Order: sequence, then C-alpha cells, then structure tokens
Amino acid sequence: MTKGHYKNCLEQRFKDLVASKGLEAVNTEVKDMDWESTFYLKHLPHSNISEVPDLEDEYRKVMKEFALKLEKLAEELLDLFCENLGLEKGYLKKAFYGSQGSPTFGTKVSNYPPCPTPDLIKGLRSHTDAGGVILLFQDDKVSGLQLLKDGKWVDVPPMRHSIVINLGDQLEVITNGKYKSVEHRVIAQTDGTRMSIASFYNPGSDAVIYPAPSLVEKEAEEKNQVYPKFVFDDYMKLYAGLKFEAKEPRFEAMKTVEANPSLAAIATA
Repeated sequence: MTKGHYKNCLEQRFKDLVASKGLEAVNTEVKDMDWESTFYLKHLPHSNISEVPDLEDEYRKVMKEFALKLEKLAEELLDLFCENLGLEKGYLKKAFYGSQGSPTFGTKVSNYPPCPTPDLIKGLRSHTDAGGVILLFQDDKVSGLQLLKDGKWVDVPPMRHSIVINLGDQLEVITNGKYKSVEHRVIAQTDGTRMSIASFYNPGSDAVIYPAPSLVEKEAEEKNQVYPKFVFDDYMKLYAGLKFEAKEPRFEAMKTVEANPSLAAIATA
C-alpha cells in the first residue's frame, strides 16, 4: 500500500524536485540534502491521519491499526528495558509522559527511489535519532540501511515480516549512557525503490528528561560525567539544526542550558 501510494501520489513530485535542484547531474558530494521522499503521520497526543492528503481510506485504517500495535510494542519494550536496568516497572513510560499524560508518537513514511549517483548523495545522512524508541518496518527486498558499530558501517539487511528496534538520544540520557543511541544512515541504491516506515515513540513535548537517579554512579557524579536535565521540546529545537552533527555537542549544550536557564532561548534558537 505504501509503495502504491508513493507511485501514484509522490513519485512525480520527487522527480520534479530532483529536476529543480539539478540533482541528477551533480559531480560533487551533496551534503545538505537527502535522496528521499517522505510524509509524516501523527498518532499521539493527537492524530492527524484523517487530515493527510491523498491517502486512501483503507490506508488510513490500516495505519491506525498498525500504530496501535506499535504503541503497545514500544511500551512493552520500555518495560523490558526497565527490567534489564533494574528500574521499577513503568519508570521509562512515566518518564516519557508530559503534562498531557501522553508520549509523542508518530510515523515517518519514506521512499528512497533509484539514485544515479549514490556515491555523491545519501538516501539519508548519518545521524542519531533524537527521541526514545524507534520501530522500523523496512523494505524486504531493497537494502540501504547501515549502522555504525566499532567505527565501521554495517549493513542491516532487508528482513521480511520484522521490526528493527533503534534507540534514540533520550534513552541514552535517562540511562546515563547505559544504553546508547545508534548512529545510522541510508545508502541510496541505483536499482529499486526502498520503503521505510519508521515509528517514533518519544517523550511528550514538555516532559522533563534526566538520568534515572539509581543509574547515576557516585564516581560519574563526582567527575561530572552525568547527562543533562532538560525539557524534551528544548532538545528538539536544538536538534533541528544539528541533526546531522555528533550527538555529544548537543548533550554539552543542554548541560550549559541546565546550568544557565536564561540561555535556553539562545541555545535552542
């Protein structure tokens, strides 16, 4: 259904964009764009599925059902993480709740069409995700996803009927580095259109994120090796301009905001 929607509604728009930017004739590396066609669906705290244009009714219905199942899976995973970390059951779920008593949950639907110069433009440039738990349903035939492990890029092969789990920056903060967000990228392919449906279970916009006290070791605290405390929306404002940069400077910037709250507007401008 997703591939059909791309072909019927988005493919020509993408071709027009490529032509307008002259991307088919580039001869130097493109560092400020990605070779992808995307649209976004919001689920929590409020759904926008009924408002997204060009979607067939059956597609809206299936995506709503899919999102409900993924929401439940994300919460089950958070409780498994709690068990693994020695945290009280439900701790991570509560940490994600803002004043509305809900996480932020949405889906990015992406298509990566055939690219004539995959060595010069990435399907998606390398980055870590800003949020919490990412549930990825990816193409079962066309490859492209890679993650960085021990300084080397490793392929994540297409897997039929499977969900790839990725962790974002917020879980790294809450666990004080016990879990790490994963740097990843998408390599454009010369043949075949790769589909990706990535659902992001993130904290509520006004949720206050900080390391779980029981996971902060005394030695780390004495050496000031503790992750910062911040409002998730402030982090997202900073992330918007630094998504494709290393995550460590983002954490350091939020430490500065934590120490000097008056700098929040400057740091997130």
